[in-house]
Formats: sequence, structure tokens, C-alpha cells
Amino acid sequence: MQSTNTVSAPVNVSVLPLIGRLLMATIFLVSGFGKLMAPSGTIGYIASVGLPLPELAYAGALAAELGGGLMLVLGYRTRWVAAALVVFSVVSAVLFHNALGDQNQMFHFLKNLAMAGGLLQFIAFGGGTFSLDERKSELTGGLSTAR
Repeated sequence: MQSTNTVSAPVNVSVLPLIGRLLMATIFLVSGFGKLMAPSGTIGYIASVGLPLPELAYAGALAAELGGGLMLVLGYRTRWVAAALVVFSVVSAVLFHNALGDQNQMFHFLKNLAMAGGLLQFIAFGGGTFSLDERKSELTGGLSTAR
């Protein structure tokens, strides 16, 4: 009896984590680039929710979105980066998208939670075959704990 869980078409599943990393990183990179192009507007928005030191929060958001997005694309320290982006996504949802009576804000709140859920998969399973983490693991004989 053949299992119904088999894939009938030849699919190289080892590329799927790379595609997932690229898709997940896109929202962080695009958002970070938008913040980079409009610093005063972003800092003003951060200040409008009452956060202290909005310039520092702006710098942290840039580091998380651009740095974290790039590291996710490369698959470098994927589990740690994904964990940091989970925290960033949930904190951003709570601080900036908490007007759940507004349908647009509820959408952004849920989007951030969905991103956090997707990132949890990278924490659980790592960056996959096509990642710097995997490359480092191959070079060190599988003894790397950097993932």
C-alpha cells in the first residue's frame, strides 16, 4: 500500500527553506528600507505612541528589519535571528497596532503575529540546506552550534 503523503512530482524540497527565508525576509527588508528613506516620519510615529528615546527605537527598528532581514536571507545564525524577529514582531504588534477596533490596525496586528508564527518554524528547523548555517556546519563537521 502506497502512502498518500508522498509527492508525485519531483520536487527538491531542500530549496523550500531558502524560498521561505526569502519570502519572510522581504517584509522586513521593504519595511526597513521605507524607514530608512523616511526617518523623520518614522521617528515621529514612534514618538506618537509615547515611546521614550524615539531615535534609539528607530535605530533598533532599522537594525532589526534591515540587519535581521539580510541575515535571514543569508541563513546566518538563522535560529537566533528568527527569535529576535519574533520578539520584534510581537512587540511591534502590541505597541503600534493595538487599536483592534480599527480593521486596518487589526490586520497589521494579525500580520505581525502570523510573521512571528512563520519565524518560529525557523527556530525549530533552522535555515535549511542553502544557508550559511548549513555551510558552516559542513565545514566544522556538523559540530556547529551557531544555528
